[in-house]
Amino acid sequence: MKIACPCLAIGPPLTSYLSSLFIGLLCCLASNPCAAEQFVLFDVTFDYTKEDADHSTPSKSHYYVKDKMLNVDRPKDWTSPIDYRNGTVHVRLEVIDKPAGDEPTTWSICYIPNKGQKNGYGCLGTDIYKKVGVYEKDISMKSFWENDSIVWTEGIKQMDLVIKDNSGGSGHAHKRADFEKFFPTKIRMTLTQVSAGSKYDPKLSPQK
Repeated sequence: MKIACPCLAIGPPLTSYLSSLFIGLLCCLASNPCAAEQFVLFDVTFDYTKEDADHSTPSKSHYYVKDKMLNVDRPKDWTSPIDYRNGTVHVRLEVIDKPAGDEPTTWSICYIPNKGQKNGYGCLGTDIYKKVGVYEKDISMKSFWENDSIVWTEGIKQMDLVIKDNSGGSGHAHKRADFEKFFPTKIRMTLTQVSAGSKYDPKLSPQK
């Protein structure tokens, strides 16, 4: 992983490569700007039933992650001084329980901003799964649906998790006549935000 250290640009030109490197390392050790930066946005474990899906408001098949369920120390500005907006998100989905039958299932994960534009929010998705187990992936913060509809300098107020089948964006599980293939279920989902130029470090994850 190549990480640029801004410390080396501070001060007058240095006459030797070794002295420049030495002072740069001292600066980085003092302020730690060279270290990979990441934080857990949320880590939730929950059961989800057909009744939960039918009665979630304002939208059905949603599970809302907000208030103290979100990391209270998450940044207000996701672009500076640490750039998370152009980084990646590590999605870890642990499917603890689901109905028998191996019905393809997925969760949409939507960022709900304090201030939106255009569509007003953006969503990414977990892998489609059929069985209990752990599913992990890294996703670019610049690649998911409507990621530019969020004013990232104003931060995130809420995350919406939406259980769906594999038919596409409108395939909400509660609408299925065979809804018993999706409910009840139990999952643990963890989202870790990783800064631009850095790589997800599992040693810093809360997962065991």
